[in-house]
Amino acid sequence: MLNKRSGLMGLCGQNDLREVHRLAAEGHADADLALAVYVHRIRKYLGAYLAVLGRADAIVFTAGVGENDPEIRRRVIAGLEMIGVAIDTERNATVRGSSVPVDLSFRGAPIRVLVVPTNEELEIARQTATAVAG
Repeated sequence: MLNKRSGLMGLCGQNDLREVHRLAAEGHADADLALAVYVHRIRKYLGAYLAVLGRADAIVFTAGVGENDPEIRRRVIAGLEMIGVAIDTERNATVRGSSVPVDLSFRGAPIRVLVVPTNEELEIARQTATAVAG
């Protein structure tokens, strides 16, 4: 039950963030809540890591949501200007599925905000080849 019916699914009946966004745009309060909780959890972990580390050079968004969801990136970063984190909202809005890393930060920002593409299939293939080779 925790793996299949919790999180986004438990909050709004969908586990695909694209569907959650669609429902929220249609005015579904449960989808709005699901997005708010999703972003809150990311921000909570981000704050915890920054507190433990004492500093950071960059915040990196990657994989499916991080590479393709400018709204989530915007909401995660919103309000962090006081610690030196700010993004160019126009650049953020245009970045989806880039094949190269993209810096969303303003020039000179003390903490960079990056979107870094992943290639999970290539990594799986490399690890498989290493395991098979022994």
